[in-house]
Amino acid sequence: MKITDLITWFEAWANPAWCESWDNCGWQIEPGVLQEKTRVLVCLTPTLAVMQEAIAENANLIFAHHPLIFNPLKSLRTGETIAEMVRLAFTHNIGIYSAHTNFDQVQDGTADVLAQILELKEVTPIVPTQGGLGYGRVGLLEPFLTLQELLAAIQTRLNPPNLIFSPSADLQQTISRVAVLGGSGAGYISAVAKTGATAYLTSDCKFHQFQESRDRNIILIDAGHYATERPACDRLVQKFQSLNLDWVQLSQKDEDFRQFFA
Repeated sequence: MKITDLITWFEAWANPAWCESWDNCGWQIEPGVLQEKTRVLVCLTPTLAVMQEAIAENANLIFAHHPLIFNPLKSLRTGETIAEMVRLAFTHNIGIYSAHTNFDQVQDGTADVLAQILELKEVTPIVPTQGGLGYGRVGLLEPFLTLQELLAAIQTRLNPPNLIFSPSADLQQTISRVAVLGGSGAGYISAVAKTGATAYLTSDCKFHQFQESRDRNIILIDAGHYATERPACDRLVQKFQSLNLDWVQLSQKDEDFRQFFA
């Protein structure tokens, strides 16, 4: 399969036109690789470490969830990360393509994969967009779990370096309905409240957003940006492997940009 065919296949599934106005989905750098046989490295965030990995693996496409370029560039100068990424991309003929908020909405996208990891049933979007798709997922736990069991399952299945949750007087509280949204989902707390979910798994939550969740009787669970979105990258590799690609691999240089002192 050529790169142009892979992108056509992907965009039929997760149309870049669905991305938010502030977002930047689709080609970030295309140095003339469309007609090449696909050797794709999938990552959460395109970084210099990932670029060096792509060069070492002779990849010609970095397929990332996070965009390399969020805002219009005013200049490209030696010593700047994006400038160096651009230089290496053209020097080594490696394209960079990002699927961000369009990938968040679709079946088997970031939120859907989280719902599947927690084995939620009767799943629907927190905020519907089009055609049964949307941001986040909410569903039922079968069987029900205590809060302690739910937290233990999240820790085991996502392996976050630091799991934060709202104060609760009773870790034995029964949890039946859970909402999930990979990445920065604190802005959806009010929408989650309307779904009847008891607990909400997401990331990048601030102090007062835990307060807001408590006031809305929602147990807010923050597992970190990397832990909540990286599983969808792994799922994307599995989907790509079902196609006739020359080579596909999940990046081993992708990283969580936060560390926690024990």
